[in-house]
Amino acid sequence: MIGNDVVNLTLAKTESNWQRKGFLDKVFTKGEQNIIFGSENQDITVWTLWSRKEAVYKILRQKGESRGFYPLLINCSHENGLVHYKDSVFYSTTQIRNNCIHTIAVTSITDFEYVTELNQLKESIYKNEIPFYLENGNCFFMSKSHHGRFERSIYLRKDITK
Repeated sequence: MIGNDVVNLTLAKTESNWQRKGFLDKVFTKGEQNIIFGSENQDITVWTLWSRKEAVYKILRQKGESRGFYPLLINCSHENGLVHYKDSVFYSTTQIRNNCIHTIAVTSITDFEYVTELNQLKESIYKNEIPFYLENGNCFFMSKSHHGRFERSIYLRKDITK
């Protein structure tokens, strides 16, 4: 399973005030808040942690978790891109380029070698609001994300129909 998220930092700066009263307590655990306050660039850290949580949320939806807002249950570790939800551990990697944060999350660290970006989406289907990529009769887990002018669609090049 795979999830991703993008954050347009310019848009986030104008549309979201993470410093407003109550925001951090609603979205980030005390440990994550310590990471934010201890960082050199708090804006980048807030949106990186948010992006990691969103990418994992997309995997949770693929696993059958209910839609909802439960960011405090998704806990980001400070090191190695690890993200925890209940008894599960997820692996994430984040790139920051051209004012865009892009995070990819997977359920197994070896799955990173199967992550493929789609430049043009040819064929996809939705089942229970979850997108799947179809190619030559094969079905793959996929994830789409967009924010402002940035958009990324990725899939896990492991056929789930076999």
